[in-house]
Amino acid sequence: MIRPVLTELVLFLIPFAAYAGFLWATRTGIFDPPAWSVARMAWLLAAAVSLMIAGFVTIAQLGGSPAGSTYLPARLENGKISPGQAQ
Repeated sequence: MIRPVLTELVLFLIPFAAYAGFLWATRTGIFDPPAWSVARMAWLLAAAVSLMIAGFVTIAQLGGSPAGSTYLPARLENGKISPGQAQ
C-alpha cells in the first residue's frame, strides 16, 4: 500500500521540484516570494494534479491481477506459510 502512496506523492512533487531546480539554475532566489507567485503556484498545482491523475490511471490499468483471476489466500502447508496468489 505504501508504494502507490509514495508514487503519487512523488508525482505531485515533481513540478515543484523542477521549478525549484529551474530557479536554482537561473540563479533566481528560490526563497524569493515573487518567484513563487499565485499564478505560478496555480500552474504548478495544475501540473501536479494532472501527473497524479495520470499516475492513478496508469496504476489502475497496469497494476493488479488479470481480469477473471481467482485469489487464493495465504495458507499453512507443512509448517510453512505459502503466500497468497492470483490464479
